[in-house]
Amino acid sequence: MYKNLKWLMLLAYLFMQDAVAQLPDFTEMVKTNGIAVVNISTTQKAKPSTEEPTKEQQPLPEGIPPEMEELFKHFYNNPNGGSEDEFGGGETQSLGSGFIVSEDGFVLTNHHVVKDADEIIVKLSDRRELVAKLIGSDARTDIAVLKVDASHLPTVTIGSPQQLQVGEWVLAIGSPFGFEQSVTAGIVSAKGRSLPGGNYVPFIQTDVAINPGNSGGPLFNMDGKVVGINSQIYSRTGGFMGLSFAIPMDVAMNVVDQIKAHGKAAHGWLGVQIQDVTRELAESFGMKKPQGALVSKVVPGSPAEQSALQIGDIITEFNGQAIDKSGDLPPLVGITPINEQATLKIIRQGENKMVTFKIGLLPDQEEKLASSKAEAKPSNKLGISVIDLTAEQRESLQLPKGGVLVQEVGKGSGKESGLQRGDIILRLQNQVINDAADFDKITKNLPAGKSIAALIQRRGSPAFLALKIDK
Repeated sequence: MYKNLKWLMLLAYLFMQDAVAQLPDFTEMVKTNGIAVVNISTTQKAKPSTEEPTKEQQPLPEGIPPEMEELFKHFYNNPNGGSEDEFGGGETQSLGSGFIVSEDGFVLTNHHVVKDADEIIVKLSDRRELVAKLIGSDARTDIAVLKVDASHLPTVTIGSPQQLQVGEWVLAIGSPFGFEQSVTAGIVSAKGRSLPGGNYVPFIQTDVAINPGNSGGPLFNMDGKVVGINSQIYSRTGGFMGLSFAIPMDVAMNVVDQIKAHGKAAHGWLGVQIQDVTRELAESFGMKKPQGALVSKVVPGSPAEQSALQIGDIITEFNGQAIDKSGDLPPLVGITPINEQATLKIIRQGENKMVTFKIGLLPDQEEKLASSKAEAKPSNKLGISVIDLTAEQRESLQLPKGGVLVQEVGKGSGKESGLQRGDIILRLQNQVINDAADFDKITKNLPAGKSIAALIQRRGSPAFLALKIDK
């Protein structure tokens, strides 16, 4: 028995040794590449103001689901670990990371690391500190290109994120909370992630420990090549919680090449607002399974309008590439050259169609919100009350005609389906709602016990909801 126990202990020891031997060794990779990773500090001079200092946070970007708002609050308002003068004067300083991509001094980092900076200092691994010039940056992809006056600098090698596999080991080097040349490792958790405010980036998700100050630093694969730029985290506290996101280098280098050539980046534009097709919406559209990007708005004067794309169309392919989720579409459109011909495969009222359009240049647009205190007209079918929109509200919301304002939401299928006070209902079951009387007439004929698609506008953004009508 004693002899058997000895053999079991020996086998266990050998198994442990074998397991340890199979773990990756990052030491050589760090020695080779760490010297090309830099610390970036910025200074922004305080602007004179007669107002009292406030700790009020910036508003979050529109489109963030309610359950994600807390996760975004800390990081969105303090993404790179910056610190401010407690007494409201002096300067604002922030820290971040970056990496050298050319021997003559081009450095990549995040746009949010250097945004509004009056001075940018790049600290090299040999402790030299150089003043950097901002060549250009792009807020939509969160990429910035810097230039320092130096030569024969160590550089990283750019890799292909397309070849990156989920489950593969990756490594990050950066300056979390100002601790320079910090190395952390983990695996690729997912690819092609779409995040609120980052529609033009198919993020690489990892479980690599990333904290404020890591922003702009490189993400390496096991070949020692940079496959991403660490950019964002999900966190309730501002610290690492296992969800980190990096910008793929193919997206980044496309932007870098444009910035070097023109000083800025241009993004392709279709001119639609889209959303995922849920199981309930798929049922309402007669689809066998949820897939594609559902068009909830077509922007006037856009390439989408010129191509006769319609609200309610479901985009399933772009230039032959499958669109499984709505987040798959914007990155593909964004990297397509301006004025290039592109083709969409869509589902319209149950039929497959092909739509051809010319890629436009993405503009900056904003929509305003509106509210009303007018008397509501009841609609018992959905358990909500709606009112007509005033001329002023239509002008503010850029709605030339149609739509009713949800004034009250009581018990019933409307509340259960997610309708809220202040929503604008534009369509029900693909029928345009012209006014409150029209709304009441249409709701009376809605089929009980089935899901129907409702097009609404909430906080300036259109979206489809699946309404389950009570029996």
